[in-house]
Amino acid sequence: MTAFDAVAAYGSRRSPVLADNVVATSQPLAAEAGVRMLHRGGNAVDAALAAAITLTIVEPTGNGIGADAFAILWDGKGLHGLNASGRSPAGWTPERFAGRFSGRAAMPERGWDSVTVPGAVGAWSALSERFGRLPFEALFEPAVTLAERGFIVSPVIGALWARAAGLLAGEPGFAEHFLPGGRAPRAGERFVNLPAAASLREIAETKGESFYRGPLAERIVADAARHGAALTLDDMAAERPDWVQTVSGRFDGVTLHEIPPNGQGIAACMALEMLAHTPVRELGPDDPRAMHIMIEAVKLALRDAEAWVADPKAMSDVGAEALMAPGYLAERAALIDTGRAQDFGAGAPRRGGTVYLTAADADGMMVSFIQSNYAGFGSGVVVPGTGIHLQNRGAGFVLDEGHPNRVGPSKRPFHTIIPGFLMEGAAPRMSFGVMGGPMQAQGHVQMVLRTALWGQDVQTAADAPRWRVTEGVGLAVETSMPAATLEALADLGHVLNLEPPDAAFGFGGAQLIQRLEGGGYAGGSDPRKDGLALGF
Repeated sequence: MTAFDAVAAYGSRRSPVLADNVVATSQPLAAEAGVRMLHRGGNAVDAALAAAITLTIVEPTGNGIGADAFAILWDGKGLHGLNASGRSPAGWTPERFAGRFSGRAAMPERGWDSVTVPGAVGAWSALSERFGRLPFEALFEPAVTLAERGFIVSPVIGALWARAAGLLAGEPGFAEHFLPGGRAPRAGERFVNLPAAASLREIAETKGESFYRGPLAERIVADAARHGAALTLDDMAAERPDWVQTVSGRFDGVTLHEIPPNGQGIAACMALEMLAHTPVRELGPDDPRAMHIMIEAVKLALRDAEAWVADPKAMSDVGAEALMAPGYLAERAALIDTGRAQDFGAGAPRRGGTVYLTAADADGMMVSFIQSNYAGFGSGVVVPGTGIHLQNRGAGFVLDEGHPNRVGPSKRPFHTIIPGFLMEGAAPRMSFGVMGGPMQAQGHVQMVLRTALWGQDVQTAADAPRWRVTEGVGLAVETSMPAATLEALADLGHVLNLEPPDAAFGFGGAQLIQRLEGGGYAGGSDPRKDGLALGF
């Protein structure tokens, strides 16, 4: 049973939003755009899409028109998963990268050689066509207005924009588009994006066809050719999102659902099932011993994800079923030492910068949606005259021969972005996510246990200090964590890295909506971001 407390447990002073319709995002203007669709008679899908499209304008530091996306939604009868992560160009062979980047240990992180086919526009079209209630064009109105009239840059986004300016100023089109007057716009300043407004209008009018098989696709590919990239019109035209069955992991009476590989969501499911074999239930949410057990389970799961997760077509040796096999997870859980941190390697199963938002409506539909350019502004590439800045998801591939995630043609890379959905029996319990690179799967585990095991409300769970596993026995922690907790974690063998408040983005940004037993929802929004939960 969720406990609501008028006293904020972790000092953020935010209360959960309790309402029959709720939208939670990382930027207030996007949350308002979603609620506007609900007021117009739309459903949760319409609200989520309007918010997602608006976020491409007001939070360009995390996503854009050239982003990728994933979604899980409850339509009142069942769960539906959507994988809209783009594939690599057909010309991306291992030999191409060996030749262009001789001696390089990893894939490029910026520029055209990091750009796979963007999938977010396909996600918008597919979700709207199958589940939306409002006309597709209506979903774009808030974003187009904000792009044309300008929006006032919010504080966290302004700080991230400034951070990216020095890194990406030399990438094709970036400075001309995102550094007006030679610098990043500051918080409180207005930013106008007329090229993006025009592109969004064209996408809306053509239901996304222009982006993949029309004039916008031609402009994207022409710019790729100018810079020697491999992307072709055939690559763009071939792109389609896939409806998928979720992968799931259970803990006591709840089941966590994630999009299956090529994403890291399976790691959260694996960790949760490992935790079912541990004494974590006997401890409290802020007990360092509970944190330690969770940390060790997450490390085990992430090491396996790094070793085995890829495009499902390339996971012929070790697939999702092998990774989720109960016997295997019990074996992995048995490796956890409750009194000592360990440096785990990958197991051997039997062969076989992001925005997150969630919306729920009074009819019972709930949507978990994530959209990302990967590293902040992504590749840094902006297609001239379009306002379309492109993700750098190609950086998710590896160059290691024999690895299932090795770069290859028409292949989906390993993805960090994951929407989460929690069921309790046959009923939906929570739509949620924790944006932020490698933080995401481990953030999901923290949110599930805080809400489902320890009964915290969604805002309290979002407010709580977080940890993030790094390499070996390394552990990043927030400075808001009590000194006694930090000392206990260090005594258990964790090598701590205290990250200051201005590095809060490293611990992600949670948005959560929980279904209440008596009807309606509780919404929470992470204080580490600019956003909010909004309802009526």
